[in-house]
Amino acid sequence: MKKIISLALLTAATGVYADISTQEFLYKDPRIVGAGSANTAVGGYSTAVFYNPAGLINIKKSHGVEVELLGLTASASSGIKDFIDDLDEANTDQEVLDVAKKYSGDAFHANVSNYSSVSYHTEDDLAFSIGLLGAADLNLIPHANSGANGVLETHSRAYGGVVLGAAQKFDDVLPGNLTIGVGVKYITQYSYEAGLDAGEISSHNDDLETYIRDTYEEENSGFGVDIGLLYAPKISDAIDSLNTSIGFSVMNIGNLDFDAYGAQPMTCNAGLAIAPEVPFTDMFKLSVDYVDIFNAQQARAIDTVGGVTTYKNIDANYELMQHLRAGATIGLIDNSWFMMTLNGGLYQGAYTAGIDMQLAVLKLQAATYQEQLGATIGQLEDRRYVVGLGIGW
Repeated sequence: MKKIISLALLTAATGVYADISTQEFLYKDPRIVGAGSANTAVGGYSTAVFYNPAGLINIKKSHGVEVELLGLTASASSGIKDFIDDLDEANTDQEVLDVAKKYSGDAFHANVSNYSSVSYHTEDDLAFSIGLLGAADLNLIPHANSGANGVLETHSRAYGGVVLGAAQKFDDVLPGNLTIGVGVKYITQYSYEAGLDAGEISSHNDDLETYIRDTYEEENSGFGVDIGLLYAPKISDAIDSLNTSIGFSVMNIGNLDFDAYGAQPMTCNAGLAIAPEVPFTDMFKLSVDYVDIFNAQQARAIDTVGGVTTYKNIDANYELMQHLRAGATIGLIDNSWFMMTLNGGLYQGAYTAGIDMQLAVLKLQAATYQEQLGATIGQLEDRRYVVGLGIGW
């Protein structure tokens, strides 16, 4: 079992990430995850390129050139340690089956990732960002009975690449301010997807990493383009005081929708945010998103043809709440040496929470959210906890 995890970490170290969940975005920033992942109309970080590239325009000019030399994040499901410990001690087929039966119906996730970037918002209202992404992700679902998905289903991958983004703001449009953003990215992915039976796990106890790599590895690469808009209406004093922002993005235009786990379909997303001035706070934002408007997301399903079993993409009609994101961000303090922000929200019908802090060049984030892994709310839920550690200025 530890060798399955080392496989994911090893691949990440080579520069190339996944989750068994909807794949509308390549990367989950813990700062944004804590606020319900509602970021289409917000932005403000270099990672806006993963949600709406126009959001780069909200990087503060006062920060000058923003550098994130190290942006390490790690996430894990609640209960994953107990599951891994039990499975690691299972040395026979029957012991593996007993562990699978004990945890059947649960889902487990672990991830490590790094996003390093350089961003700048010029005095001419042009913002741009250059970043490198590298990550690995492990997802496991045990089954009490060995069927097509085996006793241990794994959907895991590692990926990475170059991500570029730019945004330009235009004043006095309609009436208000309009920002247009564009992002481009090249991603290479190695995926590992299988339904392992008890015999595979026990008989390859000493070389499971090599066995999975040799038997199940799939390599894909693709180029994607993202287009985003942010519109800040200037209609009346009341509207102006709310600092209203309307966002729209079209993500993953291109050939990232490959026929493998972790495919990134082209999605259209819309969002609304307000940022009124609130006494005793440095910043206050409320946001709501409707993600994947045209339901382009796909699910993975077993397909058996000619006695050969493989996974394939199928269309999935997700429930309304799985498309909705809502978040609140409260900035308590932000000066040259210390910053603290509290986040909360609603993601796919479940609560999120998080904290973001920076002391000089050291950054620390923590968040929790819950993935809905099935086509309906409550079918298969996975509560996840995320921590981030970075060095930047």
